[in-house]
Amino acid sequence: MHFAASRAEELKEIAWDLVVIDEAHKLRNAYRESNRLGQRIRWATEDRKKLLLTATPLQNSLLELYGLSTLIDDRLFGDLASFRTQYINYGGDISGLRERLGTFCWRSLRSQVIEFVRYTERKLITRPFKPTEQEHKLYEAVSSYLMRDETYALPSGQKHLLILLVRKVLASSPHAVAGTLEIMRDRLLKLMDEAKQNASAMDLLISGEEIDDDLLDEILEDQEDASLDDETPMPEKALEPQVKKVDLEKLNAEIDELTDYIRWARSLGIDTKTRALLTALVIGFNAMEEMGAAKKVVIFTESRRTQNWLKDFLEGNGYADQVLTFNGTNKDDASGQIYQEWLAVNKVSGRATGSRQVDLRAAIIDRFRDRASVLIATEAGAEGLNLQFCSAIVNFDLPWNPQRIEQRIGRCHRYGQKHDVVVINFLNERNEADRRVHELLEQKFNLFTGVFGASDDVLGSIEAGVDFERRILEIYQGCRSEEEIQSAFEKLQKELDEQIQTKMRDTRKMLLEHFDEDVHDRLKVNLAGTQERLDRIGRLFWAVTRHTLQNHAEFDDQSFSFTLQNSPVAHVSHGRYHLISKTQENVPGEYLYRLSHPLGEHVIHEASKRPCPPAEVVFDISGNVTRIAVVERLKGRSGWLSLQQLHIDSFDSEEYLLFSGMDDAGNNIDQETCEKMFNCSGLVRAIAAVPDSAKERLMRDQERHARATLAKSLEENSRHFFKARDQLDKWAEDMEMAAQKELDDTKRQIRDLQRRSRQAPTIEEQHGLQEKIAKLERKKRTLRERIFDIEDEIAEKRDHLVESLEKRMQQKTTVTPVFTIRWSVI
Repeated sequence: MHFAASRAEELKEIAWDLVVIDEAHKLRNAYRESNRLGQRIRWATEDRKKLLLTATPLQNSLLELYGLSTLIDDRLFGDLASFRTQYINYGGDISGLRERLGTFCWRSLRSQVIEFVRYTERKLITRPFKPTEQEHKLYEAVSSYLMRDETYALPSGQKHLLILLVRKVLASSPHAVAGTLEIMRDRLLKLMDEAKQNASAMDLLISGEEIDDDLLDEILEDQEDASLDDETPMPEKALEPQVKKVDLEKLNAEIDELTDYIRWARSLGIDTKTRALLTALVIGFNAMEEMGAAKKVVIFTESRRTQNWLKDFLEGNGYADQVLTFNGTNKDDASGQIYQEWLAVNKVSGRATGSRQVDLRAAIIDRFRDRASVLIATEAGAEGLNLQFCSAIVNFDLPWNPQRIEQRIGRCHRYGQKHDVVVINFLNERNEADRRVHELLEQKFNLFTGVFGASDDVLGSIEAGVDFERRILEIYQGCRSEEEIQSAFEKLQKELDEQIQTKMRDTRKMLLEHFDEDVHDRLKVNLAGTQERLDRIGRLFWAVTRHTLQNHAEFDDQSFSFTLQNSPVAHVSHGRYHLISKTQENVPGEYLYRLSHPLGEHVIHEASKRPCPPAEVVFDISGNVTRIAVVERLKGRSGWLSLQQLHIDSFDSEEYLLFSGMDDAGNNIDQETCEKMFNCSGLVRAIAAVPDSAKERLMRDQERHARATLAKSLEENSRHFFKARDQLDKWAEDMEMAAQKELDDTKRQIRDLQRRSRQAPTIEEQHGLQEKIAKLERKKRTLRERIFDIEDEIAEKRDHLVESLEKRMQQKTTVTPVFTIRWSVI
């Protein structure tokens, strides 16, 4: 998405037929001017048809649905204020929202496609470990430091975020703790210099590459979400450090304390948890061997420092040249070399995209699949990686956000996985809070076992993944004794039970459940048809390629591959090509051949230009591999048929290939039968001309067929028109309602103040209330004028859009003859 946003101007210039946005939930805040990524992509793709794909359309609040809707069409709803008033505030019209979502939202669950898509199970292995006394004491000491009300290293404006980030590395590894505390200490040293007093602790942590940008963005945006949901705007500079007078004595003491912690963390050497990883890997690989799965494991960590630490440790303990890393940047030399080697093989094969970020990801995945045993990934690796060839996951440190855990496991436990997926978690036996968090994630969210893992209903029952994370942080920060921890978690668990039972039954289920009702039946009907269509397109493309390149290549029909000996297209290399396929592995060194390949585009272009003079075609149904009943009924018969291309330019640009056919007895041959005839092999013979009688009959049929198609298109366009007009009317109602709501609120405030004024015991209090009433009366007059302005603006926009829709309803048609043949079936 960052690549697309950086090329927004170029993308906008292209007349895309369809824009597909995967992981669309990343753009849930696209309606905000502050969300630069979403704003750029929204601008670049406006007025284009869009398909948004996401496994988590509703993570945090209903505002996300509003945000995603603006990507499709910013007039699906009114403005943000009207959306809040209608659907989010107390008494919101959830039924009305559900009805409106039904026009553009589609949802299906794994449980509905289990009959068609094989999903394996998840199996949990929990590896308890017991930190040494020194490791435990370091944890306790840093925890106590984080609990203090006043510290220079944790400025009040950033305190919540900083504590959350430090807590994450504290549970990761002493090595990560030391690196993070060094950044914090270095900032305090700079506080001695008055000119650098405003240095941001958050910026310094990020500059140390400790925290992935994606994770930080999510925390910041979700904190903003929370403040928006409370209708309490965040302070303009809430995330900037707060300047206060520096007490040098206290500052020096804090610097010394952090230095002691750093020295302490460094002195621990290889910690207990890191050593436990070796045993966990052996257990994981043994499980892989029993299942017959490849000897591969993904290790997830939330810290880049821990990532590098584990890589060095594993390479020095039996895994030399077997460990890869993946994070948000991969700027290290090893990743650069992997990228260059991959590029050398794939630069002209059709796999290289030209984007370093995309191709580097593919290079690391390929290396992991083909040569390495261990991939250590940060949170940046938990989205977008397809690792179905790997069947083991190690959560070296466990996120508190259940949705992030689901994303991690989903990298391997996904469509195409052939084996059960083993999930290995570490559990600190000396940390009661860690134990209770693991218990919640395992038992309440059912993340680690079964076929489906955490259902999206259960994940969506919490207010937000980051909100849940915030609640966990409050427990870590506020509870010191085991009794306090137990009490806090019991309270949280009780609240979760209530949320899962009520929210799943109410808002979430009510909103989205109706999109699930007929999925199974539709899949049953469409699955076979879709596969047949894809196979047919592939066969036709292959046949056209064989014909067009017959003087340029040698073909192998068994493997659907060919060797291009002399290229008809500049910049297209000779060599071996194979037709792209979901069922066959890509062969390194061979070129992927597909419709969008320059050679494929050349083939289609050349084939479409070739003249098709009248001819006789003898279709051989007897020698066909598969039965085609409608064609078999024509065996021994002959006649004439023609093909024309009908282009309609109206709401959309539509193209139809229309057959008109008859046999020698004058019987009509329908569209489907004419199409199926061309699935048979045939023999072509030249003919002198088409008889006038056949021409006239075919021409009449063509005109009738074209009129029927135009009428059907007009009927469909009429539905589009009425649907668009209804949507526009609802948008206008939303805008008017928001303005009227503000006026009604002001009137209510005036009535309340007037009542209080009549009851005021003193002249002074009465005078003060009258001044407030006068101010609100002025606001009321302004709002009334504004409502009139809004109504005029809405009327103008409605008239403009209706006029635009009516113009688009006007059909422009073009008919192009393609060929006429004499046919016979043997």
